Amino acid sequence: MNSPRLLRRCLLAALSAVLAASAFTAAPAHAAPEAADATVFSDTFDGSAGSAVDSSKWQIETGDNVNNHERQYYTSGNKNAALDGQGHLVITARRENPANYQCWYGTCQYTSARLNTSGKFTAQYGHVEARMKIPRGQGMWPAFWMLGNDIGQVGWPNSGEIDVMENVGFEPSTVHGTIHGPGYSGSGGIGAGYSLPNGQAFADAFHTFAVDWAPDSITWSVDGNVYQRRTPADLGGKAWAFNKPFFLILNLAVGGYWPGDPDGSTAFPQQLVVDSVTVTTSNTSGGTGSPITGLAGKCVDVAGANPANGTAVQLYDCNGTTAQKWTVGSDGTMRALGKCLDVVGNGTADGSKVQLWDCTGGPNQKWTVTGARDIVNPQANKCLDVTDNNSANGTRLQIWSCSGGANQKWTVG
Repeated sequence: MNSPRLLRRCLLAALSAVLAASAFTAAPAHAAPEAADATVFSDTFDGSAGSAVDSSKWQIETGDNVNNHERQYYTSGNKNAALDGQGHLVITARRENPANYQCWYGTCQYTSARLNTSGKFTAQYGHVEARMKIPRGQGMWPAFWMLGNDIGQVGWPNSGEIDVMENVGFEPSTVHGTIHGPGYSGSGGIGAGYSLPNGQAFADAFHTFAVDWAPDSITWSVDGNVYQRRTPADLGGKAWAFNKPFFLILNLAVGGYWPGDPDGSTAFPQQLVVDSVTVTTSNTSGGTGSPITGLAGKCVDVAGANPANGTAVQLYDCNGTTAQKWTVGSDGTMRALGKCLDVVGNGTADGSKVQLWDCTGGPNQKWTVTGARDIVNPQANKCLDVTDNNSANGTRLQIWSCSGGANQKWTVG
């Protein structure tokens, strides 16, 4: 972020994090990597006008933020974050204080909203994007960003932070993307800015802000135009904090060290209008989208082609349907129907069944395909196994101590 960029936003109450970004000369734009083929998170904000966001996907943070000297009070429910009935989430910043909210500086002057997916969804690698129209005006500070899911254990900045998009109102034509981690946080964050040509303002239209995220690599783009890529080589020997699960955050701050406070030129209310937020697995992450065949030439199959959490994964005649098309990612996941192959209950014992579940980044969703054609869950150090060596259609798959048997041998792709 531009100066004075000294402090960070905090995750209010339990999250206790802070935010900033740093400017860096952008690389020449070129075509972004192709978006992915398996959707693991999507919200298109469909619903009746005035309704709150989907609570199964988002939680609402409340309170003020002394750490960055922002001026707003983040409110609950649909007070400042509501659907518009036309497929958008609208986060509204207002100059008001309807409930005598108290902020670090006294009686609050503004309200706004901040949402995150902590405890509901985490991503680890893939294509992460939001299509949004940002507000305008001095003191406005919209952001779409991510924090490491281990922030409660390791704190910030050891958790890592990926700022997909930030804008400050005094730069209507420019957005910033930044990473922060141990030894490169706050004003030392590593990032770049991207500017629209001919003085166009981001507030005038919807734009798509994205990162393509892979092990040891993050690439930023706006409307498909790449403007920076970061790897561990950019950190001067400091730790890369981005090979683990992160959760998503959307917010609209008012004032603070970086954007400065609103002034007489700032019109209220201001709105951050979000058309969609999507996370997909990357075509560049080693995906196959192909069947996995095993005992008796049958396939690993999602029962009934049902994408619901908890659906059994079984052995079945190969039929070429999407229930049998698996993407093996470089993040260690095996995905079908947009979800992950998952060991039930994080089990490690022989006989723990496998199922389809939302991708969480957990160790019960990590798999290694060996040269001996085993599919191993490293946490349990056990193999994907056809229960009782039974080749009948519908036989449930499980993990079991690796034995070299035919019921543990698989051909991927």
